[in-house]
Amino acid sequence: MKIKSRTKVKEALTTGKLDREITVKGWVRTRRGNKNIAFIALNDGSTINNIQIVADVPDFPEDLLRQVTTGASIAVTGVLAPSQGKGQNVEIRAQSIELYGAADPLIYPLQKKGHSLEFLREIAHLRPRTNTFGAILRLRHAMSYAIHKYFNDNGFYYLHTPIITGSDAEGAGEMFRVTTLDMTNPPKTPDGKIDFGKDFFGRETNLTVSGQLEGELGALALSEVYTFGPTFRAENSNTPRHLAEFWMIEPEMAFYDITDNMDLAEDFLKYIVVYVLEHCEDDLEFLNNMYDKELLQRLNQVISTDFVRTTYTEAIDILNSSGVKFEFPTHWGSDLQSEHERYIVEKHYKKPVMITDYPKKIKAFYMKQNDDGKTVRALDVLFPRIGEIVGGSQREEDLQKLENRISELNIPREELWWYLDTRRFGTAPHAGFGLGFERMMLFITGMSNIRDVIPFPRSPNNAAF
Repeated sequence: MKIKSRTKVKEALTTGKLDREITVKGWVRTRRGNKNIAFIALNDGSTINNIQIVADVPDFPEDLLRQVTTGASIAVTGVLAPSQGKGQNVEIRAQSIELYGAADPLIYPLQKKGHSLEFLREIAHLRPRTNTFGAILRLRHAMSYAIHKYFNDNGFYYLHTPIITGSDAEGAGEMFRVTTLDMTNPPKTPDGKIDFGKDFFGRETNLTVSGQLEGELGALALSEVYTFGPTFRAENSNTPRHLAEFWMIEPEMAFYDITDNMDLAEDFLKYIVVYVLEHCEDDLEFLNNMYDKELLQRLNQVISTDFVRTTYTEAIDILNSSGVKFEFPTHWGSDLQSEHERYIVEKHYKKPVMITDYPKKIKAFYMKQNDDGKTVRALDVLFPRIGEIVGGSQREEDLQKLENRISELNIPREELWWYLDTRRFGTAPHAGFGLGFERMMLFITGMSNIRDVIPFPRSPNNAAF
């Protein structure tokens, strides 16, 4: 659909049709000039690049031009013509200007000077108007589209798994409780506990930490499915890598083994990187120049090299023989920390790495057990600067092994009766993985804080906007 009365700035800058009248609408980034001529930089969010408006001052009311300041919203009709100045190929020679909304320069927080990312987090309602966050949000859109396109084109079905759930999926962390009970005077059971039987759902419920278990149900009927939705962790982690609300992509595939899973993960990750390189060149170039001079080089490296495939045991051997004194010591059976993951991917192999066959005791109950009785067919994908970006596994399809593992971990079996049923009725080999969308956005944008790649970050003591 094209609104006839408006040409987007992106289209105006790239069209070859000059010397014609167009109308653009957007927000003023800057205004400069003298008593005879005004140069207005206008942006409407369609591109990181502004279009220059050239206005002859005597042709416009003085009161109108006085309000055309940084942050003001205006519509401009004029002739699109070759630019006489440097820095742009075309400009609009204004014939009329309409002011939609002024922005008092004395109080408008986004002025021409640079602003810190910390300050911009405090005004998350306005930061999309900056070059940085305009670029990030366009990239976020492009990434989302690429993810859906990849799975659709490869025969996957998009499955909407529940956001409100009674299960913890894998014991992934503290959960946010969902309730309609009066917390000042909740109903109690005879033994004095809160009676969730009187709650809205008749039981205790929470916000989901993962759609995986329900995704498995879909895969064991439709063969290949994926989820892409919000997930929640009530962990008091105030770090640049953690959010309380984030988005996850979780494909689940019947008749896949761990090798098939690895092949899919590598192909998928390369596809979405290629997509943004091909479709978001201006935004990536801006972020490369402003925030991370190695961003484009890193993105291109991912798509031009085969991922290393190694085992957890080999990774531990690499770490133990590295000579590096890590904050967290390593031994067989210890979980890999971020410092270990980044050493393996950045210092040792210097390319993306896939690690498999982790100790059973440090992984979730649903992962398929290897014949050695000690390891499971887990899969982690490690990226430069990020560490773990994908976590997955071949799932355990054997009912008896799954039940034994649930008993070992003291997981209430009655909570998972529906999950176990899929192993009773037509069980099949299957596998899947999860990709944290914001972790991937960190890699794509070169940003260093995960709160800067989501529009309205949710973290401990922060639920503004």
